[in-house]
Amino acid sequence: MADFKRVEQAKGPRLSYMNRPLIEKDGLFFKDLAGTGELLPYEDWRLPAKERAEDLAKRLTSDEIAGLMLISGHQTVPAAGFMARGATYGGKPFNRDETAPWTLTDQQQFMVKDEHIRNILQARTESSEASVRWNNELQALAEQQPFGIPVSIATDPRHGASSSSAEFKSKENGVSKWPEGIGFASTFDPGIVKAFAEIASREYRALGISTALGPQIDLATEPRWMRMEDTLGGDVEKSIAYTKAYCDGMQTTEGREDAPDPGWGKDSVLAMVKHWPGGGTGEGGRDAHYAFGEFAVYPGNNFDTHMRPFLEGAYHLDGPTQKAAATMPYYTVSWGHGDPVGNSYNTYLIKDLLREKYGYDGVICTDWGIVEDPAPVMDTFGSRCYGVEDLSVTERHLRIIMNGVDQFGGPLSAAHIREAYALGCERFGEEAMRARFEASAVRILTNLFRLGLFEDPYLSVEESLALIGSAEFMKAGLLAQERSIVILKNKNSLFPLKKGMKLYVPDRQLAEIKGFVRNMEPGRTESPVSYEEAEGFFTLVSDPSDADGALIWAESPLTANKGYDGADTASGGNGYFPISLQYRPYTADAARDPSIAGGDPHETFISRSYRGKTSTAYNECDLDNIIKMRELMGEKPVIVCIEMHNPAVLSEFEPLADGIAVQFGVTKAAMFRVLFGDAPAEGRLPYRLPKNMETIEKHCEDLFNDYEVYTDSEGNAYDYGFGLRFLRRQ
Repeated sequence: MADFKRVEQAKGPRLSYMNRPLIEKDGLFFKDLAGTGELLPYEDWRLPAKERAEDLAKRLTSDEIAGLMLISGHQTVPAAGFMARGATYGGKPFNRDETAPWTLTDQQQFMVKDEHIRNILQARTESSEASVRWNNELQALAEQQPFGIPVSIATDPRHGASSSSAEFKSKENGVSKWPEGIGFASTFDPGIVKAFAEIASREYRALGISTALGPQIDLATEPRWMRMEDTLGGDVEKSIAYTKAYCDGMQTTEGREDAPDPGWGKDSVLAMVKHWPGGGTGEGGRDAHYAFGEFAVYPGNNFDTHMRPFLEGAYHLDGPTQKAAATMPYYTVSWGHGDPVGNSYNTYLIKDLLREKYGYDGVICTDWGIVEDPAPVMDTFGSRCYGVEDLSVTERHLRIIMNGVDQFGGPLSAAHIREAYALGCERFGEEAMRARFEASAVRILTNLFRLGLFEDPYLSVEESLALIGSAEFMKAGLLAQERSIVILKNKNSLFPLKKGMKLYVPDRQLAEIKGFVRNMEPGRTESPVSYEEAEGFFTLVSDPSDADGALIWAESPLTANKGYDGADTASGGNGYFPISLQYRPYTADAARDPSIAGGDPHETFISRSYRGKTSTAYNECDLDNIIKMRELMGEKPVIVCIEMHNPAVLSEFEPLADGIAVQFGVTKAAMFRVLFGDAPAEGRLPYRLPKNMETIEKHCEDLFNDYEVYTDSEGNAYDYGFGLRFLRRQ
């Protein structure tokens, strides 16, 4: 691809372009995106974004607007492996010897040229350079199309120091590394959240990314939910503060207070807060990615509280951008609130509440894959058209559009949106449907104009690589990781540990588990700590008898089947099982029976109770390792470092451990810096740890910390905000 051109302006924005001519007016330069030779309102960067969007929306055909109303399915750079999904380059699979990694696939070219799609989700990239160059390829192709509408690249979170299993998240090699969302909550410091968002937004824009599918501001009230670790916690007041800090940091470009759109500019990234009206109350902790977890319940009558991070946080920012640019409803059926349908289909939740009562005028985008026909079986990754299975795919699109939703997550073609437009013209009249489409186009285009992409969509590889993962950003991320680590037990003032001591780290013998997409992941042996990771902190020994102590690297218990097993239905059961927070097999004798919610076309029964059923953890080996190390070490210390995806029942091993450190997605370096005194211990629990599973079964999914707390052998209650502290080694 030929190099793009740049024009710097003392009294205006920088322009970057490939082939479009420029227009000079009043001593200023503008891009002739429409090719008319005249300065059209949408090309005039001096005007407010909404005014420009209104002008452009009127010029677009309904087919062109339909393309804007999509954010594509997950794209990888290059398109290879599992997530390539049949992508081709000139009709052939990716071949590194023939094709540069950042080359656009045939399908991506089709999306931009023929489907008019301008919002594309990037899942994973080979490198930061590949991402930068891929952005430039996309922008060059988009610039050649009528009206020159640029592409906004979206992403799921990619700054986590460890990856979560709940989404297609990217462990982008070049960017700075930070704790998972719940790790920010364990710092109890909105300033750290804002610092992260400010840095992440700059790295995103340097990669070509301008839409963040986050923050995830669901209140973390259900301790068994697999996406709890991605939230900002369950304390509503703290969550509001963190949400404001995150959105302000992500969206605000400094020095733009007097611009036509205050606060928006070259460092801004659109924040798409999720998941309206709060997705963290799935009955029994099950998740709504799956039909067996479709129902969100509110036994504590706490529905309104779950909306507060949106209403008082995301839509009421302290910074100049005022509100989060976009909102994503969750898959769930919010039981007892509107029709029993998925949230994007729910007129009460979207049209009556979000649009009309609360006046939200930003973009609303569905979660991914909610309009396809259901899969034939319950135990699958699909089947998310909850409550509207009897509608056609086109009718589902139309219902969502008429609710006030602007974009659909996941499709690679706008065909069904075009069909929905035609169907809407039949039912409501062409004038009404044209107005409805233009309303969505204005909201979507307003966000694109705010980002400055119409003026300056291209990136310099050298400039981007100098910024991404800079020493300053990496240092800030490491500090946040350290601040998030929680020390629960420090028997006999064990911490900080003595550098150079000899430690034995047992392997983990992990069983098979149902993966995120309901595939069976085979059992495996994992060596948690390498010699390189231990270097500078301790000597890693291969024989326990040579050690000064044992260090066990563990995860909180993870239920192997995630609460459902299709094999159980084949033998006459209902398929439902408890999601356990303990390592040893757990039988749910205290579970709710009947369930609160139920009723799905896949099922001939209503109650989803699992009373009397037994679940096992795929990582029961972690408890085995602790017990074995206690036996082998005798009086020598046993140290447990546990990555806590969910609040765990620690009664099974706490009495056996001398030291317990909890982390929420950090690097080994961050953990060892705290344990060996290079950094102070400052983190605090972002939720209470339960006494046992019985108290979890009796709690309400929509209430925070409404279960009994565990008290350890030292007399410490592992309650919300608990954390032992010690200073760094002098």
